[in-house]
Amino acid sequence: MRQASITRTTKETDIAVSIAIDGAGKAGIETGIGFLDHMLEQIAKHGLMDLSIRAKGDLHIDAHHTTEDIGIALGQAFKQALGEKKGITRYAHAYVPLDEALTRVVVDISGRPWLVWRVDFPTEKIGTFDTELVHEFFYAFAINAGLTLHVETLYGRNAHHIAETCFKALARALRAAAAIDARLGDAIPSTKGAL
Repeated sequence: MRQASITRTTKETDIAVSIAIDGAGKAGIETGIGFLDHMLEQIAKHGLMDLSIRAKGDLHIDAHHTTEDIGIALGQAFKQALGEKKGITRYAHAYVPLDEALTRVVVDISGRPWLVWRVDFPTEKIGTFDTELVHEFFYAFAINAGLTLHVETLYGRNAHHIAETCFKALARALRAAAAIDARLGDAIPSTKGAL
């Protein structure tokens, strides 16, 4: 199985992440941030990845450092679990609706990190969670996983629904892009011979 474990400890956070890309969608998430736990469970469930994340952060300040550092650690774990990326599909996209909201995520497991973010939230908070932290997570994840990632909410009014479509669409796109293409065998899907 393609799997990896990462620990990241700083003065601000202490994080342990384990991922199995070819899993069954099992999640064990404890970040101290309820809304983020809910979103990370979406990645596991809809990406069919087994995901364990334990985080302790300086939540007495706010959720920024914890959210960003989880994105960093999860990105590193995803990249490590993919290994040499032999036989992967590489490119994928997903459209995910949730009631009135619709988001599109397009991914290239390219080794060239980039994030295009076209998501607007109608509120600054979802409960106590700052909506700007959704971008912080996606940026940290894309950069550390080595992904070219385009995220665009086409429409939506409810901030919770918008965020959830972003995470679910990410999960579905990652699941498809990381899938093994039997026709490729052990080939790396690049004319360069490396990703």
